[in-house]
Amino acid sequence: TVAVIMAGNIPLVGFHDFLCVLVSGKVFLGKLSSDDPFLLPALAGMLIEIEPRFAAYIHFTMDKLKDFDAVIATGSNNSARYFDYYFARYPHIIRKNRNSIAILDGYESAEDIAALGDDIFMFFGLGCRNVSKLYLPENFDISLLFKGFDNYASLKNHSAYFNNYEYNRAIFLINKVKHLDNGFLILKMDHSFSSPVSVLHYETYKNAADLAREIDLNKDFLQCIVSKNGVWKDSMPFGQAQYPGLSDFADGVDTMLFLSKLSDFE
Repeated sequence: TVAVIMAGNIPLVGFHDFLCVLVSGKVFLGKLSSDDPFLLPALAGMLIEIEPRFAAYIHFTMDKLKDFDAVIATGSNNSARYFDYYFARYPHIIRKNRNSIAILDGYESAEDIAALGDDIFMFFGLGCRNVSKLYLPENFDISLLFKGFDNYASLKNHSAYFNNYEYNRAIFLINKVKHLDNGFLILKMDHSFSSPVSVLHYETYKNAADLAREIDLNKDFLQCIVSKNGVWKDSMPFGQAQYPGLSDFADGVDTMLFLSKLSDFE
């Protein structure tokens, strides 16, 4: 039995772990997030209707986990420290915060920028696969970004998102933090990969070699890299960050390999 502690930042974020546990022949014990408690059980119910024998392999709980043999847990950096402590004696995968970045070369088309908007704004930017930081060549015309993001101007009408935008804008204005603003997105030059909802960090770079070294030094903090046509090393094309394949394992940890070796831990 594999206990899976699921995040709730985007809908069905625990589906890949659910699939891997079932495909591996193990019993899935899912601890649901209070922010996403309905979709996966509903999907599991549909699966059980198709094949009733799955009922013995799928269990959900909102209570304390018990009677399990291994753990897959996803959470913040802070919660990961607790997971490491509580589950130290079990075989485990513990996932922490990660962010995604986009690398632009200055030759992007309007279609490229619009596709990048999907990587940034889908699920309101709450996923670890959402781009939260841009690397721009020096002298890049940032107005091209704002024009390309017009497809997401309707976010102004989403109260929860727009409350975040207004709050962050007010903080930056009060503290006289330099930023750029298009009415629903704030661009701020910042070294950090992680940005608040409605804020997008960016930095400029002089040459690809220096940038490659910086990214390599920080690869353990990154989930995805997107670039024009996926030309950058280990990157994918703009617009594809939220469409992972079956073999795109979170944090680069092969979940199926972990599950297949569980008997080695016994």
